[in-house]
Amino acid sequence: MKLKKLLCGALALATAGLLIAGCGGSDKKAAAPQDGKKVVLKVGATPVPHAEILNFVKPQLAKEGVDLQVVEFTDYVKPNLSLSDKELDANYFQHIPYLEKFSKDRNLKLAVLVKVHIEPMGVYSHKIKDLKDLKEGAKVGIPNDPTNGGRALVLLEKAGLLKLKEGKGIASTKQDVVSNPKNLKIVEAEAAMLPRSLEDCDIAVINSNFAMEAKLNPAKDSLFTEKDSPYANVVAVREGDEKRPELQKLAKALTSPEVKKFIEDKYKGAVLPAF
Repeated sequence: MKLKKLLCGALALATAGLLIAGCGGSDKKAAAPQDGKKVVLKVGATPVPHAEILNFVKPQLAKEGVDLQVVEFTDYVKPNLSLSDKELDANYFQHIPYLEKFSKDRNLKLAVLVKVHIEPMGVYSHKIKDLKDLKEGAKVGIPNDPTNGGRALVLLEKAGLLKLKEGKGIASTKQDVVSNPKNLKIVEAEAAMLPRSLEDCDIAVINSNFAMEAKLNPAKDSLFTEKDSPYANVVAVREGDEKRPELQKLAKALTSPEVKKFIEDKYKGAVLPAF
């Protein structure tokens, strides 16, 4: 009888042990999908070339556990505001001078994650083939945001069309034009709208991303282009987020040899790698 009780007790303990082990194993299996779940990373970008470059690295990031979601914008204001409001994890559309000026004016705490590419700004026209043919009193379109507007004026100065106050650089405004031999009429407009302004303006200074969206080729269609541009386009994040693992993976992917080749092959000099 005692032996029977002992055997029953041992059997009960073994069964309980199996049940406990079984429960433990079940917990581990349930946790595995949770551990392997992709981290969602929302990045705001203008369509060309920024969104195209992001979509190129999307498969690679997926292999690394990052679900990259590209949110497209067609202006230069909302991407930074959305990033600051935590609607985005990062954005990719601007150069450093614009980021710094915008952040200062709006009191935003944004930072540079990585430099990716350079888009030379160019002078375009549907009415003339050479800047030498620009007539007296011609209408010239430039971006209306401070940094790109100043950058456009510097480019016009380098093209020999006007002169600016010395030392102003990209901080220049229309009021800083000290010599305008052809009495050019400088008209400011939202950067994204400048390709359309070519129907009304004699020439317009256009950022390469908006030029390409309008099917203009900066390498072929521009009458005058920036040389050795210091305006690298960057991925921006909120201050303090720079070390987030998924953002570090994004930075690494965007500066890979594969992305360099993609930029060189696809844009053929209209966009240049900045790394």
